[in-house]
Amino acid sequence: MMDHTQETPAKAAILDAALPHVAFDGWSDEALTRAAEEAGVSLAEARALFSRGAVDLALAFHARGDAKMQAALAEAELEEMRYSDRIAHAVRLRLEAIEGDREAVRRAASLFALPQNAAAGAGAVWGTADAIWRAMGDTSEDLNWYSKRATLSAVYSATLLYWLGDESAGHEATWAFLDRRIADVMRVEKLKAGLRKNPLTKGLIAGPEWLASRVRAPRSTPPADMPGHVSKP
Repeated sequence: MMDHTQETPAKAAILDAALPHVAFDGWSDEALTRAAEEAGVSLAEARALFSRGAVDLALAFHARGDAKMQAALAEAELEEMRYSDRIAHAVRLRLEAIEGDREAVRRAASLFALPQNAAAGAGAVWGTADAIWRAMGDTSEDLNWYSKRATLSAVYSATLLYWLGDESAGHEATWAFLDRRIADVMRVEKLKAGLRKNPLTKGLIAGPEWLASRVRAPRSTPPADMPGHVSKP
């Protein structure tokens, strides 16, 4: 499976040239063909770099956004923030990384909504969630590894769709929406903590949590379009 996290000069040139066309042609083979020509890359090389055509091109665009977010997170003073605020800040940085390409993002959302591309889209979002958790220093290996990424994937996806339709000044409505989604997650976590402490209910979750403790995060790198994929920094 192709590694979309490594942006070579040729891939970068093609992606840069493709973005203006995507607004009109969508993430399509036509956009890829035009971009290769404008970037001075042969069509044969372009198809080798993006073997699945438009899907791989859109995944490269998504990976670029992740890379920008990771670079911004590396400079952020996360230690001074509450944990929930760190997550919100990371999601916000991820969306700000693609602020100038909202139409390309909208077109990508439509592309990955197609049944044949759904797995690739889910894998891309999972990779974003994984990158955020790793930036937070997450070292979980049990079911928490999966549940954290699944929950954040849902939060990110919902916030992204809200952001695409948000016309408020400075996207303030989006950031408020994001804060509410994270607050919802935190309430669930507090509820679970309360159940563990309550003598009347802790037995109800003891069995499921014991089973969960038997689950371990994957040690090898799964395919890039499948949940569980761990992107290289």
